[in-house]
Amino acid sequence: MLRHVIRRIRSNWPRVEILLRGDGHYGTPEVMNVLEDKGCSYVFGLPTNARLKAIAAPWTEDAATRRALRDRDCVRRFYRTNYAARSWRCERRVIARVEARRGVGVETRFIVTNIPGGRAKHLYEKLYCARGRMENMIKEHKLHLASDRTSCHRWEANQFRLFLHTAAYWLMLDLRAAAPRKSRWRTATFETIRTTFLKIAARIEALRTRIRVSFPSATPNRPVIAHMLSAIEARAP
Repeated sequence: MLRHVIRRIRSNWPRVEILLRGDGHYGTPEVMNVLEDKGCSYVFGLPTNARLKAIAAPWTEDAATRRALRDRDCVRRFYRTNYAARSWRCERRVIARVEARRGVGVETRFIVTNIPGGRAKHLYEKLYCARGRMENMIKEHKLHLASDRTSCHRWEANQFRLFLHTAAYWLMLDLRAAAPRKSRWRTATFETIRTTFLKIAARIEALRTRIRVSFPSATPNRPVIAHMLSAIEARAP
């Protein structure tokens, strides 16, 4: 599948740089070999094993000592090394995130990448962890907007339903982006946005040149709603 997708992408954009990001399920020797042969970059989660635990032992001790000496609730450190599993054809760059928490202990996670340079913290937090954000966006599309309900008998009808769900997704993104920058609504889920700002009583009047929406005087979050409507109106062409 990867060979097919990479070939199709480069048939249209031959000079584009391709980066694959995934959890430990994708970090197999076969996948990494294909990507390296195709000149693609990758950053994958790496399952922990006994050898990696032994390599990370000084790092875990260092993080735990720093947390105890500074009397902090949490200390997070990043380390990098070269590592080669028996099934790998060569050494690869491995980055460890070591986190020591009060009352919990030390937790270590690993990623493997062929991206040259870059700080270990940046590669883990900004590049690899962004994968979780992408997964949450897919979940919102499927779960909170019910885009996986393709129950029509014809594929054309299901495709059209998916188009409608995607249109609703973009509308929800615009609505969330219209919230005040430092408010909790900027990071709220689509379900919270829907139940707070959409699933409320209102009177709708269809006029000749506009649609008027009148909310009850007891509507909660009235200042936030007014701000969001003003922001949307300001961006309208």
